[in-house]
Amino acid sequence: MSKQPIIAAIDLGTDKCVTLIASFNEETGKPQVVGVSAVKSRGMKKSAIVNLEEVSATLTESLDGAERMAGLSISEAFVSVSGSHIKSQNSKGVVAVATPNQEINKEDVERVIEAARAVSLPNDRQIIHVVPRDFKVDSQTGIKDPVGMTGIRLESEAHIITGMSTTLKNIKKSVSDLGIELNGFVFSGLASAITAATETEKELGVAIIDIGSGSTSVCVFVEGSLEYSTSLPIGARHITQDIALGCRISLDSAEKIKLKLSNKDYDIPKPKPGESKEELNKRRKKADKIDLEKLNIDEEGTTELSKKALVEGIMVPRMKEIFTLIGKDLEKKKLLPLIPAGVVVTGGGAETVSIIEVAKKTLRLPARVGKPKEMQGITSDINRPTFATSIGLIEYAISQGVVGESGSSLDLSSLFKGIKIGGLGGKVKDLFKSIIP
Repeated sequence: MSKQPIIAAIDLGTDKCVTLIASFNEETGKPQVVGVSAVKSRGMKKSAIVNLEEVSATLTESLDGAERMAGLSISEAFVSVSGSHIKSQNSKGVVAVATPNQEINKEDVERVIEAARAVSLPNDRQIIHVVPRDFKVDSQTGIKDPVGMTGIRLESEAHIITGMSTTLKNIKKSVSDLGIELNGFVFSGLASAITAATETEKELGVAIIDIGSGSTSVCVFVEGSLEYSTSLPIGARHITQDIALGCRISLDSAEKIKLKLSNKDYDIPKPKPGESKEELNKRRKKADKIDLEKLNIDEEGTTELSKKALVEGIMVPRMKEIFTLIGKDLEKKKLLPLIPAGVVVTGGGAETVSIIEVAKKTLRLPARVGKPKEMQGITSDINRPTFATSIGLIEYAISQGVVGESGSSLDLSSLFKGIKIGGLGGKVKDLFKSIIP
């Protein structure tokens, strides 16, 4: 097999496992998606592994499907992580400028980031990301790239995202057992933010809400910098469970009904010219019914359900609960006044019917559905919010300068070349060699 530059990403979630393979075009400098595989996850609960054997089988199926489609084999990949074990904090680092002429160089920047990274953590936690927010040279604040400036004292603010060591080790073991080298973990909320939110929104202040099946990841950007990250143990699967309990049907049937309603199938008929109120009500009553037989759903004693009762009586209250929890968390951190751009809702849960209306009313902020940026290649089926994390992983890998070769080992010395975070330029392209494990 001829070797070619490729990028691989694995989004291991509660409901599905997605593997994306992109072939990197060195001439155009753009990636092209050549392999996609999404399979139902097994052995996962609330974004954490509960059965290693089933997760290995899921990963194998997903990898095989993507590799067959691409006609390539992969040997390394970035993997997404989420779940309630994800925590974040902001930290500061201070160093003295070491050069005799007091001109700041990249080594000074590396030292100050290391100083910011030196936080006290419990033994059971591991750093996933250290993202610089801004720098301060002597008394001048808000600096994005201090290299080349003159000063005596260099300070840095950084956002640190951590995860539970055991959870991360289990995921790494599942991937490594398949012969795939782990390039690094990426918080799913950060990956989604890369592709679903615009730079303008981040500068104004925005919260990216990635609603997965078993958990909801949140990233808040203030003045273009990552300010807060968290993950809540509630997601779209809870909506499905509510439908199953409320209608006394199976989870599989409830999922089919939820997808049916979310597929633009909840439009209330509008009055026609000259139509009587009685005729309109009759037409609306007919449109309100869901025929379970047409969905190939066989539930004893249940043949029809009301769309209005399902959406307004079951689904909306659960969605309101999700956004209420997020709102209370952001209010506690005093972040609500700092995000005038509102919220960008992405992930599989973003496709749920009426979710944007619920987000606007609950949070009292602007809201929109965040779709991933379009990429070249096989993208017709993945240009949806449910694939935001997967595409975000590819873009994250590119921002790190990670381009491997099919069937070959990646040179890890190039892992962190070319990074551009928060406006840092090419002068500090190898800044993060030591800050992401």
